[in-house]
Amino acid sequence: MVEFKSDASLAAMREAGRVVAQALAAVRKEAAVGVRLRELDEVAHEVLRAAGAGSPFLGYRPSFAPVPFPGVICTSVNDAIVHGVPGDYRLRDGDLLGVDCGAELDGWTGDAAVTFSVGTPRPADLELVAATQRALDAGIAAATVGNRIGDISHAVGSVARAAACGMPADFGGHGIGRRMHEDPHVPNRGRPGRGFPLRPGLALAIEPMFLSGGSDAYRVAPDGWTMHTVDGTRAAHIEHTVAITEEGPRILTAL
Repeated sequence: MVEFKSDASLAAMREAGRVVAQALAAVRKEAAVGVRLRELDEVAHEVLRAAGAGSPFLGYRPSFAPVPFPGVICTSVNDAIVHGVPGDYRLRDGDLLGVDCGAELDGWTGDAAVTFSVGTPRPADLELVAATQRALDAGIAAATVGNRIGDISHAVGSVARAAACGMPADFGGHGIGRRMHEDPHVPNRGRPGRGFPLRPGLALAIEPMFLSGGSDAYRVAPDGWTMHTVDGTRAAHIEHTVAITEEGPRILTAL
């Protein structure tokens, strides 16, 4: 069931989204060579605690997961696409790090992700991140009243094809509100003019996941969570929570 939010509800989601943005900014500031992923998780956790917010990630256990998720952020390094567990790995120079974070505040949820280089960036990684960002921007631009989910999906997928990037076919964005995952599903590929109609009050998490090797294939690590590229090439994941309004798309997870 799709829930449409009132202006007051979207304003409350904006406050949750602001906490997410603050947590991601704090993690990015602290991410450096030698820092453990577990330490970055604690950085994000402290931002949430200071804001009086909870985490929709911590303890989350969907049907595919063998254990509840142990952190408040996902930390996906290099060939990890999404859902990376923040453990004892120490960041190295040139690592490509994706960080996904959510926050629950006053009954409403925000969800966003960034991907960036640690230390000295590789030119190919910068190109991958730039392409993923272009896809997110294109998806957000298509999130307008009168369009459909397929218009967002087509916008994201068109950038992937132009950049010769792969995308895991069965993962994408989602509705969001009182819960982190709500209807409708937002695929990262699709046909324009198809799918659920975009109306004012709909809130969506739009999240392109690009695989630099061009293959859509992925494997799941023994931890039951982390998704890796099959060919070992690098991946990027960038996400915002976006509200559909009469005035156009409104990003709820910006600083």
